[in-house]
Amino acid sequence: MGDMERINLEQLPRHIAIIMDGNGRWAEEKGHDRLYGHFKGVESVRAVVEAAAELGIKHLTLYAFSTENWERPEEEVTGLMTLLVDTIKKEVPVLNKNNIKLHVIGDTNMLPDKVQKELKKAIADTAQNTGLNLIMALSYSARWELVEAAKRLATEVKKGKIIPEEINQSLFSAYLTTEQFPDPELLIRTGGEQRISNFLLFQIAYAELYFTQLRWPDFGKNDLYDAVVDYQARQRRFGKTGKQVTHGAPGNQHS
Repeated sequence: MGDMERINLEQLPRHIAIIMDGNGRWAEEKGHDRLYGHFKGVESVRAVVEAAAELGIKHLTLYAFSTENWERPEEEVTGLMTLLVDTIKKEVPVLNKNNIKLHVIGDTNMLPDKVQKELKKAIADTAQNTGLNLIMALSYSARWELVEAAKRLATEVKKGKIIPEEINQSLFSAYLTTEQFPDPELLIRTGGEQRISNFLLFQIAYAELYFTQLRWPDFGKNDLYDAVVDYQARQRRFGKTGKQVTHGAPGNQHS
């Protein structure tokens, strides 16, 4: 089957994170320039966001552009930024229609002014929506995020607002860009690579990892369903034994 009926709606991951990989390679394999792959990838974003909203997923984070991506050829980066602005303008009415609230994480000061302006407007225009939280990771890297959190904590300690003994995992989480969201329970990576690529390193400590050979432009609704079905077939133990979980012992994300 390739539809929602395979999914137990009572056991959905609250938060799915996706590394959308393979746009450029998909295009090159078909004889196009890399930017064409990113253009087609927008269609997959639309389909997957719609599928997540229909399922009732509460949080979806998409790794759209990493800080390392700034090192790509200038033509590709410029094209990506133009595509980003155009896509945001087109998609805001669709987000509002589907009650989706947009968030952005990352070092957005590195983005062109025009992109920052459109993002701020889109975030404001969708702020009242109460359905899916769509979190776009733009100019994001986990190491950047962790260093920034450490700097902020160090500043608070220096001011005397926090003593070092008070710092624990929960407090540290409050200084991350994702502090208002639960940790991802399912991480999907398309494109055939099996690595994390500097994405949500602190937050995915107990996420289930799902890798697929599909390039991102070929990843659609049914492929998201496949990943959720795979997730639901796994036993999430959080450091406990299978017997403890089977007999109802509560899991602890940080155990």
